[in-house]
Amino acid sequence: MEKAMLRILYLLAAVLTLAGCSVSKFIPEGQYLLDDVKIESDNKEVKPSQMNTYIRQTPNAKWFSLVKLPMYIYSASGRDSSKWINRFLWKIGDAPRIYDPEAAEESRRQIELAVQNMGYMGAYVRLNEQQKGKKKMKVRYSIHTGEPYVIDHITYDIADSTVGSYLARDSALTRLHPGMRLDVNVLDEERQRITQYLQNRGYYRFNKDFITYQADTTAHSRKVGLTVKLLPFRRKKSDDPEPHRQYTVRNVNFLLDVDFAELSADAIRGMDSIRSQGAMLYFHGKPFLRPKVITDYNRLKTGRLYQSRDVQNTYSDLSRLGILKYSNIRFREELEGDSAYLDAYVTLSKRKNKSVSFEIEGTNSAGDLGAAASVAYTHRNLFRGSETLTLKLRGAYEAVSGLEGYANSNYMEYAVEGSLNFPEFMFPFLSSDFKRRIRATSEVSVKYNWQIRPEFERTVASAAWSYRWSKRRAVHRFDLLDVNYIYMPYRSETFRDYLDMMDERNPLLRYSYEDLFIVRMGYTYTYNSSGAISSKTAQRNSYSIRFNIEESGNLLYAFSKIVNGRPKNGEAFQMANIDFAQYVKADFDFAKNFMIDDRNSLVFHVGVGVAYPYGNSKSLPFEKLYFSGGANSVRGWSVRSLGPGGYRGDTNSLDYVNHTGDIKLDLNLEYRTHLFWKLNGAAFIDAGNVWTIRNREMQPEGLFKFNRFYKQLAVAYGLGIRFDLDFLIIRFDGGMKAINPMYEGRDRYPIISPDFGRDFAFHFAVGYPF
Repeated sequence: MEKAMLRILYLLAAVLTLAGCSVSKFIPEGQYLLDDVKIESDNKEVKPSQMNTYIRQTPNAKWFSLVKLPMYIYSASGRDSSKWINRFLWKIGDAPRIYDPEAAEESRRQIELAVQNMGYMGAYVRLNEQQKGKKKMKVRYSIHTGEPYVIDHITYDIADSTVGSYLARDSALTRLHPGMRLDVNVLDEERQRITQYLQNRGYYRFNKDFITYQADTTAHSRKVGLTVKLLPFRRKKSDDPEPHRQYTVRNVNFLLDVDFAELSADAIRGMDSIRSQGAMLYFHGKPFLRPKVITDYNRLKTGRLYQSRDVQNTYSDLSRLGILKYSNIRFREELEGDSAYLDAYVTLSKRKNKSVSFEIEGTNSAGDLGAAASVAYTHRNLFRGSETLTLKLRGAYEAVSGLEGYANSNYMEYAVEGSLNFPEFMFPFLSSDFKRRIRATSEVSVKYNWQIRPEFERTVASAAWSYRWSKRRAVHRFDLLDVNYIYMPYRSETFRDYLDMMDERNPLLRYSYEDLFIVRMGYTYTYNSSGAISSKTAQRNSYSIRFNIEESGNLLYAFSKIVNGRPKNGEAFQMANIDFAQYVKADFDFAKNFMIDDRNSLVFHVGVGVAYPYGNSKSLPFEKLYFSGGANSVRGWSVRSLGPGGYRGDTNSLDYVNHTGDIKLDLNLEYRTHLFWKLNGAAFIDAGNVWTIRNREMQPEGLFKFNRFYKQLAVAYGLGIRFDLDFLIIRFDGGMKAINPMYEGRDRYPIISPDFGRDFAFHFAVGYPF
């Protein structure tokens, strides 16, 4: 193994050396390859990283910040464009960046201007060119800030008394204060803040250009007297100045599935109309939404001063109606003497009510291959209130290997599910104002799943009622009621014999294949600092938090205790002669993305979970147990093959049930880099395991203990490839075991003596692991 690795390293070194020599043929005579760019600052208040956006020319990208492999790939090509291999290498590679002195000088000027705008008016930037060999150039930008200009006092020149009184009331929130640097960026942010403030108090026509600054300095001093001046209103430069007008919303009109280039009363004359809650609805034939639904999502109120936040809130609320393709709000001004009015026209365009989708997929469960197909029907406006009904049918087949003593080796699954989503908080006795404020959606769902395996048949029927709402970057989900019924109508004789044999050694195995009720409620909080999680999330520093807590069976247990007094047969209370689960479970996940540059980032993740069965349950339901290993955990192990603790397991096909626990810990560190085209690479280190809270007779090494759990952490390392298709991330990861807590002695540390067949695990997944 070691000799093979050495050969690969020698070959890679030779390829890089030859590729490096071929770069020179793409560098014209008398010009240089831009090898490195660095920014230096003599002031800790001015960070070099802040100035990266002003660099007009950057050197070739490095894989994992080490090797300029994309440039070497490009340089391995020839100059003949008629050859497909050359065109292919040009496409996936990165052409050598030829140093451009003009771009460097422009970068220097932009950095200098940016530093001066921060209040360092006397700042200057030096450009240092350092030739490296005959063909390479290093560039250094040295920032010398000098002393900053500081605001000594602030005065306001506001002739408009009404606007002046508003700003006086808002003075506590100003971003300007004596003693601060004369930072142009902060001055502009203050203009924007004032503009937003006034636009929420009727000043529809106000914009930040009406606010100007005048800075006066005294001789031989860096103290500045700042004057904030409000300019009078002018539509055109040639118009006479006049006071800024406050506008009142006079009429609110909704145009359903119609649009006009010109807004006027004549344009909508002849259309069908109806008035609802002070707003007029115009349509042809019959409105595709109930009038009350539309006006409940309207924040523009007649007779009230114009507020820009009402416009944004109306857009936000209407976006929750899935039947709408888009909405557009326009205003028409009307001046009557000293009064100013706005007539609002809200255009609502609907999307298709109904759609049908088909999906075919391949499955791979621990090496057993299969296929699945599904069809889904969606109705987005079931009761003319943008209620979304979804019905889905799914079928799957898989050839199960490794089983002996069974009549067949086929696994089939049939499932049907339906859900009805309401765009409001559906609950009795709630007022419309409360529903409007909370901005929640409600969902009722039912599912039925039928699994036919060689060993058994299992049906799972469930029904749920949940709520979901979001605020800024946070998403909340509350499962008010989630009922699951697991029914085992058939277990083969061979399988029954196996369960009987394992009953004393591993009661968990039998418990996992018995009839069971799970009646739970739970809450999930998710926050992402960069907004929605997508392939673009990795383009900036960000972090995400996820917290989940759920409980099951407490109400049923209390009811059974009151009615029955004692559990049946002295073991467990039952509902309809079926045991029900009782437990509490909590999970916490945190991930932080550190951007190194526009092509490289470092991501850290920690995940912790604890679940505790009690009362009516000796163990968690199998579906609620934690497992380790797999594409989103410790990637040196396949899914459900690690733990608990130091448990080694056996080769039995049902042993995956034993690789479960009540406590889980995942620690991950991943370096991500853009390679070329749509390919991204990753190098990672994972650590983690699962443990049990109660001692299992056949797994004493799986019990969680504070004085040894850290010694049982499994560690893996590896590389990955990601295909970024914008709408989808396809991921391939290969992990190697580094520390294996299942073994002792030399085998415990496969990083020292790796065995590819024993220690390697390959994973295919969709999306980032965290």
